[in-house]
Parts: sequence; C-alpha cells; structure tokens
Amino acid sequence: MDERRSHTRQVVGSLLVAAAIVAIVIVAVTAKLGPTSVAEIEQREARIEAAEERRDQVEELVEERHED
Repeated sequence: MDERRSHTRQVVGSLLVAAAIVAIVIVAVTAKLGPTSVAEIEQREARIEAAEERRDQVEELVEERHED
C-alpha cells in the first residue's frame, strides 16, 4: 500500500511540475512578444504615414484650387 501511495504522489507531483513549466513558458513567450507583434505595429505605422501623406496631398489640392 505504501508503494502505491508513493507512486501516486510521484505522479501527481510530476503533473504539477509539468503544469508549472507550461505556465512559465506561456508567460515568458507572452511577455516577450507582447499583445501585438512587431509586424502588426509596423503595419499600423505604415497605414498612419500613408493616411498623413494622403491628407497632405488633399490639403495641397485644396490650396491650389483656392489660388486659381
């Protein structure tokens, strides 16, 4: 009977350690990558820059029309 309890405790302990390792890996990967990836941030910045350029072009066209 003692051998069964020892084996059961060892299995439960191993499962708990495995779960802890998985949790640590998930936290570490999430912390390293953050909520958004670098590619998503770069795409967002590119869209913002493109929108600013379009706005500047529209403003220039409006000014040119007012000058004529």
